[in-house]
Amino acid sequence: MTKKLRHAFISTFIPEPSFTVGLLPKRILHLHRLLFFAVALVLALAVTPSARLEVNSAKAEKSSTKADKSATRESRFTMLDGARIHYVNYGKGSEALVLIHGWTCNLDNWRDQAPDFAKRNRVIVIDLPGHGQSDKPQITYSMDLFARAVDAVLRDARVKRAVLVGHSMGTPIARQFYRKYPEKTLAIVIVDGPLRPFGDKAMMDRLIAGFRGPNYQEVVTKMFAGMRGPNLSAEAQDRIKASALNTPQHVLVSAMEGMVDASIWGQDKINLPVLAIMAKNPFFGPDLEQLYKSIAPRLDFQMWDGVGHFIMMEKPKQFNEVVLAFLDKNKLLKK
Repeated sequence: MTKKLRHAFISTFIPEPSFTVGLLPKRILHLHRLLFFAVALVLALAVTPSARLEVNSAKAEKSSTKADKSATRESRFTMLDGARIHYVNYGKGSEALVLIHGWTCNLDNWRDQAPDFAKRNRVIVIDLPGHGQSDKPQITYSMDLFARAVDAVLRDARVKRAVLVGHSMGTPIARQFYRKYPEKTLAIVIVDGPLRPFGDKAMMDRLIAGFRGPNYQEVVTKMFAGMRGPNLSAEAQDRIKASALNTPQHVLVSAMEGMVDASIWGQDKINLPVLAIMAKNPFFGPDLEQLYKSIAPRLDFQMWDGVGHFIMMEKPKQFNEVVLAFLDKNKLLKK
């Protein structure tokens, strides 16, 4: 896994001197692995033609519908600031488990979780603004916007309180939601996501420059080719790739800028039950658990070996069992 990460990042960024000067390979790897807790991304090495991407997306939706047939699945839309937000609802109740995807992904990433979780309690899966079937206007895609979008969905679904599960970028979104709506937040589940900033502004500006260029799709694709784990199926890789490459450039750039906004990385506490499921990475350093506990004192921390960034897609059964055990342990949501 480490060799794959090193190759992917070095091959992506070193050939472009305009935004790599001064970055050491280890630093880049550490930076991007942390960054894409906050990001869920593509996993192949070449840019796919748009026509084929549409076919892949259609296949993913068809396959998702088939996978969800065991639960009542309702596709809905609500509005925020004049734009539509798409979400899928399973079940009823005033409390729900809310699944939040990462950067350039969509709600299909949770296809192996939603029907399973819905056997126990209400589940809501969201297409964040700019992603999936939600509208993609030319606006600022900040973590605050995404948090307000989650709230708009909960209000539309008449959900009063929720457990938020955030993969990658979904983690700072869940944290921002908690800051804005603490009375609506029961707990947070971190899925390979960050609670600390990625680096200084100059370093991040060089990183984001790669996404602003005409070859941004290739940059994105190569950078994440090495982030897949050994158990991620080819079919899952195709779904992630199709979603990422169908995300408009203005969305992915703005959302990335939102993730490096210094204002979202305060040391304010998360005074709720928190479960963190992280993919083992030598670049984290030995103090990651303690760092997370300094922000989330009621933390249940797990570091999984032999998985990549998309933990829930690689080991869905094990992932689901851990999340459900966390809910039971903390007596969260009604069965």
